[in-house]
Formats: sequence, C-alpha cells, structure tokens
Amino acid sequence: MKSYTQSEYLTILTHAPAAEVKQLAEQVIPQLGDILVLQNCTGLVMLPAIDSAEGTTFHLGEVLVAQAHIRLGNGVEGYAICVGRDLEQAMAIALLDAALSSQIMTQKILSVVSEQAELQNQADERLLRQVQASKYRYPKEDI
Repeated sequence: MKSYTQSEYLTILTHAPAAEVKQLAEQVIPQLGDILVLQNCTGLVMLPAIDSAEGTTFHLGEVLVAQAHIRLGNGVEGYAICVGRDLEQAMAIALLDAALSSQIMTQKILSVVSEQAELQNQADERLLRQVQASKYRYPKEDI
C-alpha cells in the first residue's frame, strides 16, 4: 500500500466526499479513547494564488473554512481545515489524522485514502482532457 505524507492524506481527505469521510471517522472513534476537542469552528482565511506571468504570490480574497483541532488521551493531536462550513467534516478529518498519527486502523484509513486519491486523479485527468479538447487551435499565421 502506498504511503502518504500528512499533507498528502489531509489534502486527499478534504477533497473526498464528506459523507464517506464522516462514515470512516465513525468507525474509528471507538478505537481512539478519550478525545478532547481543542477547536471546532468556522472562520475566514486569505486564499493565496500564484501569478502565472510573474510567479509572485498574491491573495485572491477571503474564503470560509471549517477547522477542527483535537487531542487524544495519548497526547496525539489531529488537525483539519476544509473549505466551507461543514464542521463535522473537519472534525472527522481531524479524528482520522490523529488515528493515523497513533497508528490506529491505519490500513483501513489508508485504503480509503488510496481509493479517493485514485478517484481524484481520474477526475483531474477527465477535466484536463475536456480542457484540451476545447482549446481553439490558431493557425500559425494568426499568432
């Protein structure tokens, strides 16, 4: 099974369907022991972007996010931030983050992460093919 960095699996989980992430977290909760919620709220953050011509970073504006931060009884913390206001989704991802850091149900969680990564890659490839197919090709003399 492929291994993922924390940044990679958190990115995949935030882009996965919320219902599936929540269902997986429900399966993991009984294995986690004591859970202390440190933060579970919505807020606004600046959305960075990179100028394609100059390569400089700028901010497009603010985006609403849901964030969760938890600590397990063993001291391990989990964190998540998702675009939107779904606090349950953010909490579910934070729980899965803590579970992976604690090596709890690792195979089950990483199996779902791998499945979602593949689905997301397929969706990206479909979109890229659609964009490429829609490009207008200028004759060289028009350029």
